[in-house]
Amino acid sequence: MGWFSKGKDGFFLSTTTLDGVQRSQMLGVVHGEAIIGANIFRDMFSSVRDVVGGRAGGYERALSGARDAAMEDLIESAKEMGADGVIGIDFDYEVLGETNGMMMVCASGTAVKLG
Repeated sequence: MGWFSKGKDGFFLSTTTLDGVQRSQMLGVVHGEAIIGANIFRDMFSSVRDVVGGRAGGYERALSGARDAAMEDLIESAKEMGADGVIGIDFDYEVLGETNGMMMVCASGTAVKLG
């Protein structure tokens, strides 16, 4: 079984289908996207990290924020459809822009209504 989370409002998220959870209706695919741009200061410190080693904390925080924003969009889309949750969540990451200076985070899944 995959990752599962149930919020205080009863809305749930899962990376796979859930054993023992009855769903009455699959409402359709939902998605959320977020695009982050590179930052000159983050780039400078990242270049130093490339030379001396270590983690690029600025990039990690930016990517985490973009992932959270994409999930918020996904949840909002599912709720607008009347869903009780989303199953089969998947993340996709793409580098965009003429100089690869932007990153897109995409979250998608299937909105379901519980039975």
